[in-house]
Amino acid sequence: MYQFFRLGIVQAGAVVRIIAHMKSKHSLYLIAVLLWQSFYAVAQHTVSVDQSAFDSACGISIDLLKNGLEATWQINQHEACFIDFDFGNASPLIAEMGMSDGLGNRRTITKSVDPAFILTVGERDLEKRDGWTIFFDKVHHKPYDSYLAELSVRNVRVKSSGKRCTVEIDSLNAGPFKGALAFTFYANSPLIHVEGVVQTDQDGRAIVYDAGIVSADPDWKRIGWTDLKGNLTQVENMIAEAEVIKSRFRTVAAEAETGSLAIFPTPHQYFYPLDFSDNFGFNWAGRNYRDKSDRLGLGIRLPLDGDKRYVPWFNAPPGSAQSLSFFLLASSGDVESTLETVRQYTRNDQFKKLPGSVTFSSHYHIEHTLDLVSRQPDPENWKPDQILLPNDLIEPGFVKVFKGMNVEIVHLAEFHNSRTPRLHAGDRLPLLELMHNECERLSDKEFLLLPGEEPNVHLGGHWISFFPKPVYWVLNNTEGRSFLEEDTHYGRVYHLGSQAETLELFKREGGLLWTAHPRIKGSTGFPDQYKDQEFYRSDRFLGAAWKNMPTDLSKERLGDRVLQLQDDMANWGEKKLVLGEVDVFKVNPDHEQYAHMNVNYLRLDEIPNYSDGWQSVLDVLRNGQYFTTTGEILITDFSLDGKLSGETLHVVDDVTVNVALEWTFPLNHIEIISGDGEHVYRHRIDLSDTEAFGEDVWNLDMDLSGRKWVRLEVWDVAKNGAFAPPVWLIN
Repeated sequence: MYQFFRLGIVQAGAVVRIIAHMKSKHSLYLIAVLLWQSFYAVAQHTVSVDQSAFDSACGISIDLLKNGLEATWQINQHEACFIDFDFGNASPLIAEMGMSDGLGNRRTITKSVDPAFILTVGERDLEKRDGWTIFFDKVHHKPYDSYLAELSVRNVRVKSSGKRCTVEIDSLNAGPFKGALAFTFYANSPLIHVEGVVQTDQDGRAIVYDAGIVSADPDWKRIGWTDLKGNLTQVENMIAEAEVIKSRFRTVAAEAETGSLAIFPTPHQYFYPLDFSDNFGFNWAGRNYRDKSDRLGLGIRLPLDGDKRYVPWFNAPPGSAQSLSFFLLASSGDVESTLETVRQYTRNDQFKKLPGSVTFSSHYHIEHTLDLVSRQPDPENWKPDQILLPNDLIEPGFVKVFKGMNVEIVHLAEFHNSRTPRLHAGDRLPLLELMHNECERLSDKEFLLLPGEEPNVHLGGHWISFFPKPVYWVLNNTEGRSFLEEDTHYGRVYHLGSQAETLELFKREGGLLWTAHPRIKGSTGFPDQYKDQEFYRSDRFLGAAWKNMPTDLSKERLGDRVLQLQDDMANWGEKKLVLGEVDVFKVNPDHEQYAHMNVNYLRLDEIPNYSDGWQSVLDVLRNGQYFTTTGEILITDFSLDGKLSGETLHVVDDVTVNVALEWTFPLNHIEIISGDGEHVYRHRIDLSDTEAFGEDVWNLDMDLSGRKWVRLEVWDVAKNGAFAPPVWLIN
């Protein structure tokens, strides 16, 4: 735009000079010519394209057009994808997009469309808790404004890395946030990553965004998605007012005569943390979405009020580059086949089974036991051995969800309410018995449901309990009973009255405990505040749990809070570990569970039988024999000179670090992270040469002299990740 106005000013200056010296009709003719050239320059606004950082070896071809550019890249053996940009500010940015065959025949799937972003900016409460590390905020109850982002094409940069190419367009503005719009293309993949990368100089901002593509008159035949029951839903000629769509797989697609175009968010990064994982409708389609544009479109969305409890949105600290992103996927097929292709990137929202591993997920406040009690004919007078099962609880919805996702072991965190710690033995022990009975009833050869709680007594902060078999214990010994009693019905019953007795219980029963949501929520300041306590130093204290909370769209990785804690704990000197947690209330078949999920792959050959106990599960956790993932990346090997995570290596010379991975989205980078007890060191391996749906092995010789531990992280272009516990080193 600057060049455009500058050209007009230069021409006008020439006119002024001629007028000043004008002596003939010839001069008047020159004036007319220059004025015509000025208006022509205005009409033919051109933008310079900087390709100094572009290398065609990336597999994407860039060709300059009269007033834009075309990107073309192969997506399979027989097809290529193309997208034509028009940089005239009065024209839709995407002039055409579609597929071409090996003969160069083009099939346009969509044309004359614009990416659209609606950024909602609210106020972060920086006085509560620990500043930006906050969950207990209700941003939706405070003033906020929503802005439709405006694109003004000024400068365009094309850059490549490995097997990908990015076209970056300045500038994109949305209220107090300013930045650029970027399109990234991946060789041999139909994925297009669209990002509005914006930042603000204002402090205390929290944001959410909706996004999509819009067109004044698209030639889409129909719009389709997968409904919450897994059925294909299609709407013909959808031109009515925009509607919120509750879809599975977070995807909506438009179909034209020659193919389809799907739009979907990053599977996990896009979703700010909530207590409930309900599907609030994360897609939209139609005209005039949120009264911001009268054009027809489709896209992704987030509810401003979430589950109407604590609604923290995304952190947006001043100067941080927030990535407002979504993915497009072009296909020559119909809506149904295109939606099926998108599902492959999250393995159909399932966790792939790996030989020699079982999937384990923790921290669920499902409250199945309390629900069952409340639905008894006489909830005030019930007995664990006389429970009547309502039909819908014979196999509860949450069990169906976990089985459908290939989650093989689930560890509960029941009785999570303020009343639980005050319960006397007569009220609490029957609840424990019923929980144990239900866990055994709902377990089978392919699924193991394990009892657990978030007791939050005696130690400080919030913590999770996990025993290798049913254990009966009373959280607070308000009745003055002995620490350990023998009961004719329950057997051993523990009554806890102190930190020391809590530790003694876990020693005697071989249990594990760890900090729930460390350094945030009810664990703000923990485990830091008790890292010198005896129970923390005990081998009964596992460490802490990982979840993407708080969320910040400028981060390269999810759950930065806990990954930093893993490094801190390792440098503190004890062998403490981090495992994945989910921490949601209720799990139902119509929920958006996958977006909030992570899972731990335990090195176990089989699922234990409930009746035999599950000591092997606790042993694997205690020994660090697992890795944690959002699901898209699988760590099939991480070892140092043959030593696996959780094991100890005596370092003599340089160490060979072995990494083997399997993934869906193209990868971004590997980080091999180590520490010497004081400092943290990072060795980054750029993976921009990886394509979608791959497997590979990396072998790296490293000098690890003086280091005490080494661990692994892997992240892809959608900010999905996987990480493994440390290998401990002795130099």
